[in-house]
Formats: sequence, C-alpha cells, structure tokens
Amino acid sequence: MVEAARHAGPVVARRLRLRGHVQGVGFRPFVYRIASEHGINGHVQNRLGEVEVVAAGAPADVERFKRALIEEAPPLSSPELIASDDIEIPPTDSFAIIASAAGAEAQVFVPPDYFMCDDCRRELQDPADRRHAYPFINCTQCGPRYTLIEALPYDRPNTSMAGFPLCAACEAEYSDPADRRFHAEPVACPDCGPQLYYEQGSDAPVDDAAAALAKAVAAVRAGQVVAVKGVGGYHLVCDALNEAAVQRLRERKQRPHKPFAVMFPLTGEDGLSCARDYVDFEPEEASIATGPMRPIVLARRRADCALAPAVAPGLGEIGVFLPYSPLHQLLLDAIGGPVVATSGNISGEPVLTDNAEASRRLAHVADAFLQHDRPIVRPADDPVFRRVGGDVRPLRIGRGCAPRELQLSWRQSEPLLAVGGHMKGTVALSFDDRVVVSPHIGEMDSPRSLDVFERVAKDLQSLYGVTATRIACDAHPGYTTRRWAERQGLPLEMVWHHEAHASAVAAEGDREGDWLVFSWDGVGLGRDGTLWGGEAFVGRPGDWQRFASLRPFRLPGGDKAGREPWRSAAALHWECGRPWAPADDADGLAQRAWERDINCPTTSAAGRLFDAAAAVICDLPRASFEAQGPMMLEALCAEAEQGMDLPLREDDVLRTDWEPLLDVITDRDIAPERRAAIFHASMAAAIAAQARVARDRYAIAQVGLGGGVFQNRVLADETIARLEADGFEVFLPRALPCNDAALSYGQAAEVAARQEHG
Repeated sequence: MVEAARHAGPVVARRLRLRGHVQGVGFRPFVYRIASEHGINGHVQNRLGEVEVVAAGAPADVERFKRALIEEAPPLSSPELIASDDIEIPPTDSFAIIASAAGAEAQVFVPPDYFMCDDCRRELQDPADRRHAYPFINCTQCGPRYTLIEALPYDRPNTSMAGFPLCAACEAEYSDPADRRFHAEPVACPDCGPQLYYEQGSDAPVDDAAAALAKAVAAVRAGQVVAVKGVGGYHLVCDALNEAAVQRLRERKQRPHKPFAVMFPLTGEDGLSCARDYVDFEPEEASIATGPMRPIVLARRRADCALAPAVAPGLGEIGVFLPYSPLHQLLLDAIGGPVVATSGNISGEPVLTDNAEASRRLAHVADAFLQHDRPIVRPADDPVFRRVGGDVRPLRIGRGCAPRELQLSWRQSEPLLAVGGHMKGTVALSFDDRVVVSPHIGEMDSPRSLDVFERVAKDLQSLYGVTATRIACDAHPGYTTRRWAERQGLPLEMVWHHEAHASAVAAEGDREGDWLVFSWDGVGLGRDGTLWGGEAFVGRPGDWQRFASLRPFRLPGGDKAGREPWRSAAALHWECGRPWAPADDADGLAQRAWERDINCPTTSAAGRLFDAAAAVICDLPRASFEAQGPMMLEALCAEAEQGMDLPLREDDVLRTDWEPLLDVITDRDIAPERRAAIFHASMAAAIAAQARVARDRYAIAQVGLGGGVFQNRVLADETIARLEADGFEVFLPRALPCNDAALSYGQAAEVAARQEHG
C-alpha cells in the first residue's frame, strides 16, 4: 500500500476496466507505481482476465493517470480500456493492490512464455547477485507462463511453481509492489526454486547446478548428444560444428535430411554477432530473431558457412535462434559456439515434457540428460519464422507467440472447438468474436499426439472458462481429429479442407467485399470426392464458390506419393500418354495399377506438381521428410526466369494445364537451376492468369494466398509481384502460418460466418 497525496480541491473517482495482455506482465505493479506518481487513491485488482482500477483524485490527475495506463504500459502488456465509469469516492487515502477476484466473469487472455529480459540477464551474469548463474531466474517481464499455468487467475498457487515455497528473500520481493518481482508468479532463487541436475547412463545423478551444467558442456564439446529440458519441452543438443556429432544425431533420431535448427550464443551489440559468421540476415529477419518471441528464423547460409554440412543438407537456409531462457543462456555462454537444438521428440510427435518419459523415450538418441524439477504443464515447441512475400511470417507457432488470439468480424451464439486437420495440428477455441489458437501440436498419427491434442483442447476451455458446445472438423472421414470429434457427442460442423484455408486467409485479412483466394497445398479432400490442392475460390467465409483449379491427374499409390515424389512425376507423364519408366517401379507394378485405376486417387494438388518437378530436376525419387523435394527445388532457384504461359481450359471449373512444363523439367540440356526457376515462374504466372479471368467475371480486386505451398518464398514473391503488377491487392497471412496450422482458425471463421449469413 502506498500513501497518496490528499486533495484540497474537488475529487472525482472512476472505475476503469482494462483487458488485453494485462496479466503475467507486471501490469498491477505498474499501475501501483503510476498511481503514486499521479497522486491517485484507490486500488487495482485482477478479475479473471481483466484488470479493474479504482482511481480517485483531482480530475486532471485522474485523466493523466488514465492516459498513462495505456501510453506507459509495460512492454509485454497491451492494455485496452474498455470502460470508465464515475463512482462514489472510496473511503481511502492510499492506493493498494488487492487480491485477485476468483470466479468473476471477464475476458481471459492467457500469456505465452517470454524470453529472459535484460535486467534478469544482467543479474544472471553478475557474480555479486544472489541469483548469479541461476538457471530459472525471471521477473514480471520474462519467464514461463503458458507452460506452467494450471488454472486462472494467474497466481502462484495455480501454477506448477506451487510446489516451491518461497524463501524469505523471494517472499519479500514477491510482496513488494515497488519490486519488479512483485507477483512474478514463477519467482525463485537457488534457495527455494527449481534445481538443475545431470544424468548419464547408470552414473549417479549430478545434482549440483554448476557441476551439472559443466558436465553437459563437456559432453557437447566431446561430440555427444545431450537432451536438455527447457521451457516448453526438451531439445536434443550437439555441437553444430562437429559433422560426426550431427550425423550421429541424425542416425539416432532417424532423421536423415530434415534440417536442424541452430542456437547461437548471444553476442555483440544486437546479440547476432556470432550468428552473422554463418548466415546473412535481412533487417526484418534480424529484428524478429532478437524480438520478444525469440523464434527460429530461417536465414540465408553464408558461402563460407562453417557449420557441419549435415545441419541442413542441400538447402540454402539455416534455422537460427538465440537463447531465450536463462538455462540456454548459461549453456551457450559456456560452450561459446553454435549448437544444434532440435525438438526432443519422436519424429512428428509433440515435444516431450516429462522427465521420466523423456529419459525412457530418448534413451536411444541422447547420451546424457540435463534435467530440472520444474514441471512443464503442457508442451510448447519453438516457433519458426521465414521471410516470405516481403515480411517475416510464421511457419509454426509455439513458445513465445502462442496461444495466439485473433478477432472475427462475426459474433457466435455458442462456443466452438475447432480441431484442425491431420498435419501440423493446432486446436482453436472460438467464442463471442474471439478465436484462440493453440501452439503447434504435431502430426496426428501417434497416441502421444492424440494425448497432447486432447489435453490442449481441454486446457484451452478450462483456462478461458469456456465450454464448447459444438465442434468443427475437417470433412475428411479418415482424419484422426474428425474421428475424435465424432466421439465427443457434440453437434459437428464439417468444413472442407481448402475452404478452411480460404476462410483463414479472408478472416485474418478482414477486408470488405468478395475475395479470390488460392488454396494451394499437398492434398485434402474436396467436395467431389477427389483430392484437391490447387484450388481458387471466389466469395467470402461461409459462401465460397470453387472457381478454378489445376488439371487433375491420377496419383499411383495414393498417400505414398507424399514421401515418394517419383510417383507424382510418373503420374504426370502417364496422364499425358508419355513414356516414363522410373527406376523405383522397375517391375512395372505401379504403372499397371495406374492403368487399371487401382489405388490411384485423382488429385489437382499443386504440392504434388512441385513434388514431381523435384523428383525430376533434383533427382529425388524418395523424400525423408514432408516437402523435402519442394524445399530443394526452391533452393536451386538462383536467378529469376520468365516462365511459361500455361493454357487455361474450361472444364467443370477453369483449369490450368501443366503439361507444357513437362518438356522443361525433363530437358537435361537446361541447367537444373534454370529448370527450377522456370517451373516456379510458370506456376506464379498460372495464378496471375486465373486471377485476371476472375476479375473479368466477378470484378474482384483482392487476392488471398493460403495453403502450405505459399511457404515457398520464390513462388510467393513471384506470385505477389505479378498480381500487384496487374493491379490486385494481395494478402498473405501474417498472424498464423499459411499451412495446415491455420485450419483450426479457418474452420472457426467459416462456422461463425455461416451463422452470420443464416
């Protein structure tokens, strides 16, 4: 409680209600301090997602105080003043922070996990500070949030820190409104907080923090793989300069080619000096790499890059990120160089979080474990960003930026849970005009993925105090998420895959009028029972009309084609009556099956065209991870090419015929780099040609791009340039990935719009 000035003149009192990111970010201590500065009496209180402020003082002081609440708010907060009401003057001559109100109905905003702030980093590195080298240092401006909150309101007893009683020194900081650790719920120190320890084989655990860290550093330097428990889960860490160590990690994780992310020590004025020895940053990439989210950012590999070749084989970019927790800071400072820091999981599953489970399931991958005893309530993998279409955009949302909340233009009559698709899973909780999208979960084809999916779906509803009465899901009957939705006994809202992509784009773009949206991805079930993936829709959420597509072809082996690009290449040739005898079909079984239409679903997927081009140009008959071929194909593109004008034909919808491209991609007299560039330019030209027809027919001026194919920077940049040159306004999502991670949001938007339209 702080004494405020007594007022000789007229006094007014107002009740102010604020919402937004106002919990877990030091907002109440901030209010307390500025109340003192402005001579304000009253109180501040958390009210389950809102903050209520009672402010009494001279009229001018109250007005200045009210403006300061918004204009001078802490950097991690984003308050919105939603009400200011005159009230009776409270019987107090002081200002106080009062206990959170439990059970009050208000809007809830669940904060993500925050990177270590500069103040905590200085204390971490100060030998005189009592938290020197403490791996779990935090304050109101930094530290874990989403991954340790058990329930709201966000108070310590409702977090995984409840099992760590505060020592006297921490209690004093926690209780002092003038201290930056006032109600910093994860606050701790070496005397009362979580502890670090090291495990290796059958050796006794090393439970001294400094010794445990030293052991982990020595193991990494010796070429070993160490599983490190972080904020939202485990990383598998090894020396990024040691080719043998990186190859060993690949062999053990059974991940032969998929690129690894690299964590660099925080050095230099902007923290990127070490990283700049290996990659070249665009200014926007550097800005987001050092920003509050601390995501993995894809940056161009330098020609003289000394990282182990196995870090990102065949690719021109490196996934770069900086230490975001005190433990990572200590580890990287001690190692003094870059480390591979890839998700500690079984491929495709959510990142592991539990000590015993990680020790068991990663025993064949990691030589040692750097553990701690702070429970992780739910996983949050590292987010991934890439510069595409002139802006740095997310490819995956997670720790530091999720839950991600977006607003809809339509209000809903009852809450909805949207469960997304099968790949790159996310869950969205939609209520009123709000949609909250979960962090990345993973591929929905393992028991652990389903377990985490169920936990996240339950947690979102619990944390936000909203119980869904309906479920939105993909129309594909074989998706794990749809089958789960059917078992819940709630009314179902089916949303077609590519219409969900279109609605995600249009809802985030939030512009008046009809859209032309290109939904280009791998495959998803279409309304006609075929596998779509190269579609163009006209309309708006709740009212889409399929306008255009790509020439369809039959895909030998169905789902196998996703990991065996030769099948897509063969299909294109056979569709056009061209001979093609791939080595992987030496016995001719695939061709005979194709001729008899056995397990050969029809598709119009742009992603499979990219697979086919990669199979031929990059000589990649088989892929070891999703989109390996298209990524390699993109990496080949050094200089822009004109591209081909592909024919447009009227069918059930307008169709682009890709057949002329076969002559180019198979012409070995043309350098692979040129063939790759011509292919990309031709696909961009095809989009522009379809858009011009749509404008002539429907007078549409705004174009949206959705689906995973538009993660391809060469394609997206060329497409946007062509469309803008033709006078179109183009939108590519910024808040959410354009890939299947946005499906849950698109499903929620589609259902809300249907209700609005009746």
